[in-house]
Amino acid sequence: MLTKNQIKIFEDKFMAPYAMKSHESRGRIYKEAEHSYRSPYQRDRDRIIHSAAFRRLEYKTQVFVNHEGDYYRTRLTHTIEVAQIARTISQALRLNTDLTEAIALAHDLGHTPFGHAGEEALNELMARNGGFNHNLQSLRVVDYLEERYPDFLGLNLTWEVREGIVKHSTAFDLPVRIQGLRPKEPPTLETQVVDIADEIAYDNHDLDDGLTSGMITEADLENLEIWKDINRKISEKYTNISAEKRKYLIIRSLINIQATDLIQQTEKNINKFQIKSVQEVRKINKKIVSFSPGMLNLRKPLRSFLMANLYHHYRVMRMSIKAKRFIKELFDVYLNNPEQLPTDSQNKIKKDGLKRVVCDYIAGMTDRCALDEYKKLFNPYEKV
Repeated sequence: MLTKNQIKIFEDKFMAPYAMKSHESRGRIYKEAEHSYRSPYQRDRDRIIHSAAFRRLEYKTQVFVNHEGDYYRTRLTHTIEVAQIARTISQALRLNTDLTEAIALAHDLGHTPFGHAGEEALNELMARNGGFNHNLQSLRVVDYLEERYPDFLGLNLTWEVREGIVKHSTAFDLPVRIQGLRPKEPPTLETQVVDIADEIAYDNHDLDDGLTSGMITEADLENLEIWKDINRKISEKYTNISAEKRKYLIIRSLINIQATDLIQQTEKNINKFQIKSVQEVRKINKKIVSFSPGMLNLRKPLRSFLMANLYHHYRVMRMSIKAKRFIKELFDVYLNNPEQLPTDSQNKIKKDGLKRVVCDYIAGMTDRCALDEYKKLFNPYEKV
């Protein structure tokens, strides 16, 4: 059996000196005896997986709302794909894969129903009460909203996982400054890996879903060098395969070349800055985990294409605008008649304030739950 002491020996022997070792963690908010054969970060990962918020990701929008079809990514399948890509990169760089996986699995726990449309709606509604940021909401979920243990609220995760949640940074994710989590310091390399793995996952899997939906076509992508080059190589190698298999091979290759480039460029960055410890990582005020300039130039047109042709496609925009309307109307109903909230939510009003309680309740909903709730509250023939 791998004991606590043996885990420490394993980490010191096989992880890079700049990896975040679990035995060097700053610990938890509430002191607990650590597990006999699981590291603190392994326990964090397991607590996240068993949380109610994690399960609800199954019915939360990535790009396409749940009822659009079973093939499309949900927030849960996206999260699993981010964790898989992040673990691969982390392992290649000899980082702490358990910490990386825990951050990846937790990074979207605070996401609203209907994706970023839901987040934008709640941020507008909460503008005078602290706003809404799903990184901050993810921390609120793991620190407070999950109720599973008799001795404390939340999941009592380690400091490093909580830091990774609030400092998660992509084109769609804004880091937040939280006192007690070193807001001015750059995060661990494990957190930085999750940031880029998130981008790799949603760029390529949203592309896959967009093609499946018919909102974009392969002909639309022929002007993109990164797509065109891989498509040509695969078409030359496999002259008699179906369009579906070719698409799968292209998406797989896109992920592979980006992950490989990221690993190679990050190694160059680590050597350039002569990084030998986590403390030295925190002194470099720029992303150490990064793509090469060449890959950034290849990715930029793809990301612009997705923004213009998928995320702003009229069908996606119709659903986004409709979703915002659902959320605003639900918010107003609960705000004006809080007795319609579930009892456990009503019990938090005195401590947290009515608007924050309503916000927490809606943010925790799945797409399906929000749609059902809307029907119950606004359709006179629907049972409540």
